[in-house]
Amino acid sequence: MNNQKFQDMKITAKGEQRAYVELTGLETLWFNTGTLCNLECKNCYIEFSPKNDRLSYITDEEVAAYLDEISKEKLPVKMIGLTGGEPFLNPYIIKVLTLILKSGLEVLVLTNANRVLKRHQAALLELKEKYHDKLHLRVSLDHFTEEIHDAERGEGAFSRTMEQLKWLNENGFNLSLASRSLLTETHEESIIGHEKALSDYGIKINLAEKLVVFPEMLSGRDVPEITTDCWNILDKSPAQQMCATERMIVKRKGEQKPVVMPCTLLAYDDKFVMGQSLKESEDKVYLNHRFCAEFCVLGGASCSSTN
Repeated sequence: MNNQKFQDMKITAKGEQRAYVELTGLETLWFNTGTLCNLECKNCYIEFSPKNDRLSYITDEEVAAYLDEISKEKLPVKMIGLTGGEPFLNPYIIKVLTLILKSGLEVLVLTNANRVLKRHQAALLELKEKYHDKLHLRVSLDHFTEEIHDAERGEGAFSRTMEQLKWLNENGFNLSLASRSLLTETHEESIIGHEKALSDYGIKINLAEKLVVFPEMLSGRDVPEITTDCWNILDKSPAQQMCATERMIVKRKGEQKPVVMPCTLLAYDDKFVMGQSLKESEDKVYLNHRFCAEFCVLGGASCSSTN
């Protein structure tokens, strides 16, 4: 990778004006529930693991403060997203879910559905019965094949996740899948593969609406910097990017209060800290990170997408 890239916030290595994205309206607010995870996946872009505690557990009181700001400022938030680490390791998770759902907002939880979800089954059933589809769980797969998934997440991980996914499906939860596509696979091949995997376990999910396939992210791959001219060249718009409508709250280890970041991909990068309040996070976001190019602009991915 060119080490001169992604240095200056506003100017690229070639001296061109770096592209930026302005907030069109905050529609999705993410909370990173903490970086601890019960799995250690080889391709995890943010290095979640049973040992990574760089982001502390977010508490229900800290979530409440941002929900109050949303209400007070009449922000156009439609959904709260919870990501990790593994959200269901967070000891406050059920309190957090209850708080969000009581506020009237929908919540999307990203989970690996591997073992840890079982300890919360009774509480989740209660929340589902009360709030129905406003509680949305998105289960992560590394691939539709057991071989590739287990190579990333450990032996037996695929079957454990599929069995828990089956339980969720049988109990009527609002579900979707997040998976990855290999560079050699077409979207059609990915759809067919996931349909077969679900069928093998007796799981019925409308993949046309409930499957998000993210591009394969290769660590260290040289990616271009996005300039202001790229929007026309690529026939894309700043308004299509995640940071036009999303922000993420993280609580970094050793700090007393959470901070606001542009999106779920940049949790550790100090230069993207936007302040402690949602009001402070309304500034434009310069695309000064390889993930901005690889995942968002060129990959076309969105973490909040459910179809």
